[in-house]
Amino acid sequence: MTKGKIIPIALMMILFCLIISGCGGSEGADASGGSGDAQEKKGSFKIPEFKDAVFDSGRAKGNEEVQLDLSHVSDGYIALKANSDARLKLQTIKGSDEYLYDIVQKKQQVFPLQSGNGNYKIRIMKNAGGSKYFELYKSSVKVKMKDKFGPFLRPGQYADYSPGSECIKKAESLAKEALDEKDYINNVYEYICENITYDKEKASSVKSGYIPDPDSTLKEGKGICFDYACLAASMLRRMGIPTKIIFGYVEPDDLYHAWNMFYTEEDGWSSVEFKVDPKDWSRIDLTFSANGEDGDFIGDGSNYTDVYQY
Repeated sequence: MTKGKIIPIALMMILFCLIISGCGGSEGADASGGSGDAQEKKGSFKIPEFKDAVFDSGRAKGNEEVQLDLSHVSDGYIALKANSDARLKLQTIKGSDEYLYDIVQKKQQVFPLQSGNGNYKIRIMKNAGGSKYFELYKSSVKVKMKDKFGPFLRPGQYADYSPGSECIKKAESLAKEALDEKDYINNVYEYICENITYDKEKASSVKSGYIPDPDSTLKEGKGICFDYACLAASMLRRMGIPTKIIFGYVEPDDLYHAWNMFYTEEDGWSSVEFKVDPKDWSRIDLTFSANGEDGDFIGDGSNYTDVYQY
């Protein structure tokens, strides 16, 4: 992971969005490799218990403008709720890893502890006009997670869903038709490729601080790379598949882009030209897959540079 100054995500995505080609439906590649016998056994995938992420007001600390809940760090996340008259940002620091988020006012929000176990510094920054910020509240916490995949198995600011979300209802519907975990991933891949198209108009107007809504992406049937990645993460995490939302660069044009990485115990699943390895993180880029991009972008994965993970 590249360390250092936070890149203005939405601004960089605009550059990507202006270059990507037009949208089109997927040809429905069968990534599961299932046989006729497997089709007869559809529905044997066991839907896991829903893993939620919540803000506990009774355990939160802070001031009249922000309340920070650190009671769930063993599950891999922190939560907060803010009510301020100014723009706020959250900064998490662990060693050389630094992440910066825009805080949405009057809404409970969850943020992953994606840098793993260790000591974190947490700062809430308040806008003092223009681009100037000062520290409104700070805290620190020592993190020891029950599961190293915890940050990537639950809802978060960039994968905002609940048991009643429409994207989760769709995920559960696709899961009921799946043979196993591998088959479910294939169902999500095909569904998104066939039903979500690239939104060039949105790409040309998206502003800094934009946060996707997976249900809106599902309803509208279109989105930018950030939307694709957040929708996929929501649907995969719901079924117990650890999934990251990755920001980074893609050659040959050095595009700043968003995609997913997921982890599976299953063996041998292929999507586009990526090989999915058992017991390892595997990349899936639904923006390019859904919109018919050629191998110059997709390649074998070596042209991707991960910068930030959520």
